[in-house]
Amino acid sequence: RPPYSYAALIAMALHSAPGRRRTLSQIYQFVAENFPFYRRGRAGWQNSIRHNLSLNDCFRKVPRDEGDPGKGSYWTLDPNCEKMFDNGNFRRRR
Repeated sequence: RPPYSYAALIAMALHSAPGRRRTLSQIYQFVAENFPFYRRGRAGWQNSIRHNLSLNDCFRKVPRDEGDPGKGSYWTLDPNCEKMFDNGNFRRRR
């Protein structure tokens, strides 16, 4: 099991994306491609990713542009939380 929280995995996915935003399925894809542990069972960790996106104030849902067809909104990191992700560690707010 990777030594990262789900919030850290999401932050890594968002930081590595062009424009620093990804859809939910792109976040799943990033996690599965970069952490083989998550390639096995799907439902449990994906539920945890969704839970973290919905409840953690650091993640913001951004609607798609009109000229950007596809399913789902984008997720991005709140600018106030950018510095919490430093050197691969997702630190909790104090």
